[in-house]
Amino acid sequence: MASNLIIRKADKADEVVIYQMICGLEDVILDRLAFNHVFLQNIKATNITYFIAEISNIPVGVVSCHIQPLLHHAALVSEIQEMYVDPAYRSQSVGKALMEHVVSFAKSEGAVQIEVTSRNTREDAHRFYQREGFAKSHVKLVRYFDQNE
Repeated sequence: MASNLIIRKADKADEVVIYQMICGLEDVILDRLAFNHVFLQNIKATNITYFIAEISNIPVGVVSCHIQPLLHHAALVSEIQEMYVDPAYRSQSVGKALMEHVVSFAKSEGAVQIEVTSRNTREDAHRFYQREGFAKSHVKLVRYFDQNE
């Protein structure tokens, strides 16, 4: 792990770099105004936290942590909805450091578990999550809405 790696809580000033990372994660150019609208809502939310990994003050990764009370657990459950490490910094333990940080944060907030969803095609990500202690225990089903309906 890079000795000069730090992980810090993101704030509004990180919007541009997080936008770039999420576009990289999804491999698309997201609508800038729509992204900014959602980002500003999320950064103000008390149950959503973003963390940025930096090496020598260069942002190299991001992870989100959403925490909410779920009835079927009768407890707080945390979820990673976005996690991204710049390809140039992969295999340098940045992802591992982000994961350790977000797990520690979720536990400190009282969550009883942490979940992550990853597309079927992201097999490298699946192997990473399994190395980090995640188990394939659920199937996620998605219903897409036609925006013209």
